[in-house]
Amino acid sequence: MRDDGVVNVESLPKEKALDLLRQMWEIRMFENKVFDLLGHHLIKGASHLYAGEEAVAVGAIAALRDDDLITSTHRGHGHCHARGAALTRSDDDRQDHLNKMLAELCGRATGYCRGRGGSMHIADVEKGNLGATGIVGGNIPVATGAALAQKMLKSGRVVLCFFGDGASNTGNFHESINMAAAWDLPVVYIVENNLYGMSVPIEKAAAELDIADRACAYGIPGKVVDGMDVLAVRAAVGEAVDRAREGKGPSLIECKTYRWYGHSRSDPRVYRSRDEEAAWKARDPIPAFAARLVEQGLATQQEVDRVEEKAEQEIERAAAFALGSPRPLAEELEQFLYVPFKWTDEDAERERELRELCRTGEPGTRKVTYREAIREALREEMDRDPRVFVMGEDVGLYGGAYGATRGLFETFGEERVRDTPISEAAIGGGAVGAAMCGMRPVAEIMYIDFTPLAMDQIANQGAKNRYMFGGKTTVPMVVRTEGGAGRSYAAHHSQSLEALWTHFPGILVVMPSTPYDVKGLLKAAIRDDNPVMFIEHKMIYGVEGHVPDEDYIIPYGVADVKRVGADVTIVTYSRMVQRSLEAAELLAGDGISAEVIDLRTLKPLDMKTVGASVRKTGRMVGVTEAYETGSFISEVITRVQKEQFDWLDAPLERVCAADVPVPMSEPLEDAAIPGVEAIVAAVRRTLR
Repeated sequence: MRDDGVVNVESLPKEKALDLLRQMWEIRMFENKVFDLLGHHLIKGASHLYAGEEAVAVGAIAALRDDDLITSTHRGHGHCHARGAALTRSDDDRQDHLNKMLAELCGRATGYCRGRGGSMHIADVEKGNLGATGIVGGNIPVATGAALAQKMLKSGRVVLCFFGDGASNTGNFHESINMAAAWDLPVVYIVENNLYGMSVPIEKAAAELDIADRACAYGIPGKVVDGMDVLAVRAAVGEAVDRAREGKGPSLIECKTYRWYGHSRSDPRVYRSRDEEAAWKARDPIPAFAARLVEQGLATQQEVDRVEEKAEQEIERAAAFALGSPRPLAEELEQFLYVPFKWTDEDAERERELRELCRTGEPGTRKVTYREAIREALREEMDRDPRVFVMGEDVGLYGGAYGATRGLFETFGEERVRDTPISEAAIGGGAVGAAMCGMRPVAEIMYIDFTPLAMDQIANQGAKNRYMFGGKTTVPMVVRTEGGAGRSYAAHHSQSLEALWTHFPGILVVMPSTPYDVKGLLKAAIRDDNPVMFIEHKMIYGVEGHVPDEDYIIPYGVADVKRVGADVTIVTYSRMVQRSLEAAELLAGDGISAEVIDLRTLKPLDMKTVGASVRKTGRMVGVTEAYETGSFISEVITRVQKEQFDWLDAPLERVCAADVPVPMSEPLEDAAIPGVEAIVAAVRRTLR
């Protein structure tokens, strides 16, 4: 649907009309100043300017309530300013807002994100701006998750999601809109179609249709509006916001607009003509709106001129503030990466006691399977905290691919046990957005082989948002997945990809091997305020073991010595714990005493326990089911080599999977994955 109507300014109070004009001038002056500072190398890095598109941000955000939310894109200064300015109540507040924005772009400690986000990642989470992203389309699933949280919390709030025409060709766009439409989420998707994805024109990147026409595929309204008319945008977005607030679901609004500058400052704009630029600049939304105010008698020429002058003065003051502000200290480099753990020494001591009770099956414990332990953890945490919910493919009535969520749907219903579309990016990003808005999602990605499909959302958004936004947000989400071989599922369902996830700062990685460990660690993950990648193994869901009758959690970064020994240390995790214990038993028959350490959590890593064992035995074998090249166990070996070198009596050994895609045929699969014999052989090599 195309809206070519002109909205009359007479419907606006004078004060509101002048404020819309002021916001647009502030954005324009801000962007011009940024362009100048980039040219003088006073702003470093990439900065994508919003000049020319001011009517979209200002008009759209003018339709919001003070408690509504937005997500933004790499060209996000306009959105950040419009949201912040709409919430200021005095000129001093307005100036403070502009100061913090420009300070952030200059990489200063006084910026909104304390200099950690910069231009492409600016956020003001405290005012409902959930942040910009340097990944095209990366914010769309996050906005969808934020809207899911609003629906579940019954907050009545709406989320605006801004992105460019280029993002409309990403999978994030389609996955997110489909999910939002299926669940009637209160989100409005706003496409700022400035005709170029970077240099490629929209007609070469998409079929000859308006982007808004795609809405019909998802059964939601789609509208094209003049993005150079602030009131047209305000009216269209206002209608969509009202619809969303009434529980009628999302809308897609395409704003036809134009960026004055290139993709970035270094862009010579050779892909567009000067005539084209001149034609669009003749429709400049700011003087056009000012002229309408004067022509229709809502303001005088002197009043609109004063708005422009005042905006210019504000930006000059903001520049002086930003350039006069201190830079962050190098000693603060690691601040805000993780939310500090809440566990105490008493928690760790009690866990050690419970661990020993369960190891021998003492009174006060009971035997369950690994699968049942997961169910118990989820059920107990969902009972304890109404913010906890489960989402993923087939987690509802079906009960999950391995039955780990069976029975939860009947107890908690489809609101808190959500079957999702087959859309890993939307699942991952949905969890991020929901977590940032107060929920505690447990998202299931059926196989770890599928997690790369959600890697941008989990690694670039979920894992980094707290740090990028200066510690002003938390992302308490758990991604449950399973990996490993053993069922002849072949190369796309059998990998051990934990090393991918340990590589990203900001996300914790857990790999339990027993029912006791999986229950206590999953409960800890759900209660923790950091993103957690929680990796199970398909071959141990039926393994039995004891768990305590009492409520318990297992603090992170505490390895478990599964078997005490004196001659060699075997360090491992997940299913390889069972194989290492088998190997240790065989070695004991030959008089070799092997100590088996189960890391339990890979991030954080308990090097204290590993180091103490290596100092005792003088030898170490690292065992993993992952590919040898780039395996996480290689990281452990590197740490041991560095930290315990003087205590080593033999070269370190590692036992890994072969560097081949996991084959389907059982003899080949067995050959690819470390067996007990390979572990025994590695131990013997260290004892020569």
